[in-house]
Amino acid sequence: MIEALLVFLVLALFFGMLLGYAKIKFKVEGNPVADQIDSILPQTQCGQCGFPGCRPYAEALAEGNSEVNLCVPGGHEVMIQISEITHREPKEMDASNPPPEEPMVAVIDEDICIGCVHCIKACPVDAIVGTTKMMHTVIEKECTGCELCVPVCPVDCIDMVPLMKTPQTWHWPEPNANSLENRS
Repeated sequence: MIEALLVFLVLALFFGMLLGYAKIKFKVEGNPVADQIDSILPQTQCGQCGFPGCRPYAEALAEGNSEVNLCVPGGHEVMIQISEITHREPKEMDASNPPPEEPMVAVIDEDICIGCVHCIKACPVDAIVGTTKMMHTVIEKECTGCELCVPVCPVDCIDMVPLMKTPQTWHWPEPNANSLENRS
């Protein structure tokens, strides 16, 4: 019995050391430019850029296979940061998918919801909670407003509404050039 335990202990140590060596020897380095771009993307995984998530978009940008102006949730600020990292010319944001004037969140009419879970499967950030054949609800602070849950709802019980302004979400409006010229 003790011999069997010793054999297993020796085998475990051997395979552990072998795995540790393999981890060091065969380490795969990621693309540092893609890592840097991915760190500034909003991580909404919404797919509005045409890629299945933020990481594939960052990799395409690092390889030069995508435009810098496709991240709608990130907006103009993220586009500028991406163009600085990739040393590419900034562009106007993608006009085919303009950002909303104000942040939107999904709201589920819980009286109509049938609990089909299609919206839960479509949500890239797990902002919808509920179970099969029970009503669902949206966690407002987690919702990115990507609208991926709206078209999959078979009973059309999901609406996009403006995010309620609170002291935590309100921002001073940026002055535009026309208002500054008129003040002079």
